[in-house]
Amino acid sequence: MAEPLALYVHWPFCVSKCPYCDFNSHVRERVDQVAWRAALLADLRHEALLLPDRLVSSIFFGGGTPSLMPPATVAAVIAAAQEAWGLTDDCEITLEANPNSVEVANFAALASAGVNRVSIGVQSFDAQILEFLGRAHSGDEARRAIAAAQEHFARVSFDLIYARPGQALGQWEAELNEALAFGTGHLSLYQLTIEPGTRFATLAAKGDLLIPDGDTAADLFDATQAVTRAAGLPRYEVSNHAKPGEESRHNLTYWRYGDYAGIGPGAHGRRLAQATERHRKPENFISAVGRNGHGLKVEADLPAHERATEAMLMGLRLTEGVDLARVEARSGLGREAFVDEGAVERLSGQGLLVRNGDRLAVTDDGILLLDSILSEAVRTS
Repeated sequence: MAEPLALYVHWPFCVSKCPYCDFNSHVRERVDQVAWRAALLADLRHEALLLPDRLVSSIFFGGGTPSLMPPATVAAVIAAAQEAWGLTDDCEITLEANPNSVEVANFAALASAGVNRVSIGVQSFDAQILEFLGRAHSGDEARRAIAAAQEHFARVSFDLIYARPGQALGQWEAELNEALAFGTGHLSLYQLTIEPGTRFATLAAKGDLLIPDGDTAADLFDATQAVTRAAGLPRYEVSNHAKPGEESRHNLTYWRYGDYAGIGPGAHGRRLAQATERHRKPENFISAVGRNGHGLKVEADLPAHERATEAMLMGLRLTEGVDLARVEARSGLGREAFVDEGAVERLSGQGLLVRNGDRLAVTDDGILLLDSILSEAVRTS
């Protein structure tokens, strides 16, 4: 039987748009919940017809704000995946949530629906920073949400954003230690980046928003590694930290270049050597499902070299590195087509890459230079 699939489900709606966010999220006064449930289920069934004889090893409800989904809709999607494919015995079912009290009130119902892992968008515990980031919750709400999640779900993760304007090293270390004190098995720790098309990008272009320079950001990153490693949550991917065995299985499917189906507005997928993308705007997605029985906008064959390149770019984000033999098997190409052996030898000599048999990994010293290492070591044409 083929490798299990990962299933991504996108819920596009939010209460408000955060100024740093470039995700496919939309604010709507009213959402027709019956129509949206039907559309997601139709989109799922279409993918299932194309991917028979597979099990699903993880389901990830992302957004937008999927904790605004009615728990009955979450349960219906999980049941449809079970019926269409079957779920592995240890299937990881994650839902992203905000710490707002209204959403936290749904935790018990979401757990009953089958969600066994929650990822909470905390971002900060500081009131001024939360206001700066456009978040609608308070620090105390975030603390209560984490505690409530630990009562209802077997596994809990939450996000923090650092390398913010004016952030001092000591401030970040204190905030990180507070986060680690909750004892969750996973943390996602992202440096603030200015994404095109966001309100922060507009402010930065005017000179009204200055994020830390490269050296300061590097110091914050290094401190993050030291503090999390000491607490037993080492980095396993550029921005993700976990106790051993608590890594996000769903995201590991992406980084290890496994097959995943993506349903819902703007969702991307990789399956059967094809790239898929759904219509982004909610109204266009709903119209497409009504017209075609699915929300697909793009379904394109991926050339072998593009698949190999994607696998390398994703896999080298992981501390474990990339399995070159797997990339060969998934792409049908010899590694000389996608690895610059001369660059690998040179970068290994500089302590930036390490090679162990078929496995190639970026070292701790190299991770801050990841983009340049990728541009040198991976053949993209």
